[in-house]
Amino acid sequence: MLKLKDITDAVLKYHPSADLDVILEAYLYSAKAHRGQIRRSGAAYFSHPVEVAFNLSRLKMDEKTVAAGLLHDTLEDTLATPEEIKQLFGDEIYQLVDGVTKIGQVEFASKEEKQAENYRKMILAMARDIRVILIKLADRAHNMGTLDSLSAEQRQRIARETLDIYAPLANRLGIGWLKAELENGSFKHLHPDSYRMIEERVAEGEDERKKYVDSLCAVIGEELAAANICGAVAGRPKHFFSIYDKMREQNIAFDDVYDLIGVRILTDSVKNCYALLGLIHSLWKPIPGKFKDYIAMPKPNLYQSLHTTVIGPEGKRVEVQIRTEEMHRVAEEGIAAHWQYKEGGSGQPKHGEGQLLWVRHLLESQKDLTNPREFLSAFKVDLFPHEVYVFTPQGHVIALPKGASPVDFAYEVHTDIGSHCFAAKVNGKIVPLRYRLRNGDRVEIVASKQKTPSRDWLSFVKTSKARSKISAYLNSEEKARSQRLGQDLLERELDKFDLHLHAVMKSPAMEEAVKACGFNSPDSLLRALGLGKLSIHHVIDKLVPKEKIEEKRTGEESRIKLKESEPPKRREGSGIRVKCFNDNILIRVGKCCNPLPGDRIVGYITRGRGVSVHHADCPSMKGFLNETERFVDVEWDTVKKTSHVTRVHIVTEDRPGLLASISGVLADRDINITKANVQQGPYKRAYFDLSIEINDLDHLNRTLAEVKKVKGVIHVERVAEFRKKIPGKTRQEKPEGDSNVREEDSGTLINYSQ
Repeated sequence: MLKLKDITDAVLKYHPSADLDVILEAYLYSAKAHRGQIRRSGAAYFSHPVEVAFNLSRLKMDEKTVAAGLLHDTLEDTLATPEEIKQLFGDEIYQLVDGVTKIGQVEFASKEEKQAENYRKMILAMARDIRVILIKLADRAHNMGTLDSLSAEQRQRIARETLDIYAPLANRLGIGWLKAELENGSFKHLHPDSYRMIEERVAEGEDERKKYVDSLCAVIGEELAAANICGAVAGRPKHFFSIYDKMREQNIAFDDVYDLIGVRILTDSVKNCYALLGLIHSLWKPIPGKFKDYIAMPKPNLYQSLHTTVIGPEGKRVEVQIRTEEMHRVAEEGIAAHWQYKEGGSGQPKHGEGQLLWVRHLLESQKDLTNPREFLSAFKVDLFPHEVYVFTPQGHVIALPKGASPVDFAYEVHTDIGSHCFAAKVNGKIVPLRYRLRNGDRVEIVASKQKTPSRDWLSFVKTSKARSKISAYLNSEEKARSQRLGQDLLERELDKFDLHLHAVMKSPAMEEAVKACGFNSPDSLLRALGLGKLSIHHVIDKLVPKEKIEEKRTGEESRIKLKESEPPKRREGSGIRVKCFNDNILIRVGKCCNPLPGDRIVGYITRGRGVSVHHADCPSMKGFLNETERFVDVEWDTVKKTSHVTRVHIVTEDRPGLLASISGVLADRDINITKANVQQGPYKRAYFDLSIEINDLDHLNRTLAEVKKVKGVIHVERVAEFRKKIPGKTRQEKPEGDSNVREEDSGTLINYSQ
């Protein structure tokens, strides 16, 4: 196990004037607090905070951050209290420990709402003090090396979260060595077979590659001396996950990964970087399209370097990276490379505002995303590096994600330009708004005050800023439309009682109705009416005096009595319940699919027409999948017995009496035929299309089984056109002795045929 001296010696190397007393006090307090605790691996628990503190010294963090690393688990896993930490170590260290504690419960396998909330806390902690996430990264780096003691499920979950969240975070903050450690650790547990294969293959050719790289470095060193250019040459190892990622992305075998051989040259100035590039290209032929200038156009994490791939000796591909020593320090340490240490004070970030601005931008752009799935998707998109660099008409460089569109560009320039984006010119030519931008494109946006964001934009924009701003606008518009519609519905209904909407809105009755219906304001009540979440009659009962309602009801009953000769039709309910809403909500069953009790169903809140219920596989719902906030949970009401209309198709022999026989079977089972269409066909066949009233899916199945037994019936099926497009495995069953029954796995389409 590491000792206190290992940590303090490491800190003194980069911060000679560090206050080591605070580290000593934190070391002793943490050792006492964790006394007797054992990790799953069997090691003393205290070994973990010591390793985390040492990782923070590798990041060249200030002494208070290192002390917070020693204390980071005390609030969560020991009897230590916030008051005690604050009293002994001060508010700054307490805030760091508290920040890590709040995000320590992030679990990738948790429910989306909880997961999204934890990531929001993490972003907020990063925005307040970037050191919080650096402690968390140091913590995760040590945990990745001790996963073997956990169950397979836990290893997979932690490794997946690390690869999806924490490794990209390390990369976004520019910490190259930490990113590589986290990626390799995750790769080892997520894809153990691939990891072992690459490990073995890399080891097999290691000696040969080392000899080749050494000879290559010697040649470059001689050329540097001859050209009188200052520079140091060394081999550049490629970590295992980057090899695997390239194999997977390009769909190639290990033997086809050509850039296993890499060389890095460090020099003293930007001028010499470009001089070295010319020297390398004069020695060996460069491969077209394999040159990237990250000095002129740095990555958003402030990474700078020249990359080129050449055909080296023996025809082997060699990737060469050229950078200054300062650029190399930033590439390896990221934001930590910008820490400065003042005499008698703690470290503060001197530069690196790009990373801090990114965190603040992340917090700002995602505050409008209330849907957990949208938030998590946008958060992950923001973590991955930008790959496309385009220019404004003035020549400024804008970095965007791969596949970004002119709309993304417009929002990156300014929110108003994005919201009023009308057309786009790329390299002087008009292009569609969904055009995918490429490196070097010069982009010009044509804006119009009459243009507003379209829902269609959400299908192709890539940046979280564009997505959040478009969603926020559409949601506000949707609220406004729903409120107007709810207002129209209420006004129309109040007119029947000779009441004016304007007067009612300001009356005490409206205030009582708002509270009784569970809303905060009249506007929210109107929006609920417009969305169909609330029945208009439920509101009228609260707003209109009971005597007026009774008077109107009496008048209607009088009109009905004029038709006493006609027996009143009993109005059946839908037989469907909408979870979390009152019983008065309007429910309509979709005629496009006519689901039956027993079918899987979904509910969709329509504009002013209540909840529309459809079969879960109904194609008409596909166009609304992006509007997740309008879907509600619905279920069949097993208590209410209601009848439902469905269509059946029957093929029979063409002979007299078959229609009577089939009708008799249906009548015996108390089934009413609401519509019938009978046609003759070729080959002495007759075709029956019947609309029948049925109770549920089981009732239908038993009925069709009986129809199949009628002599002369060849084929029977429930008509559900949308089911034909959905592949399904069939299984054999034998209802009521019939051996020729095929049923879809979902239980919704029944075929009875010989």
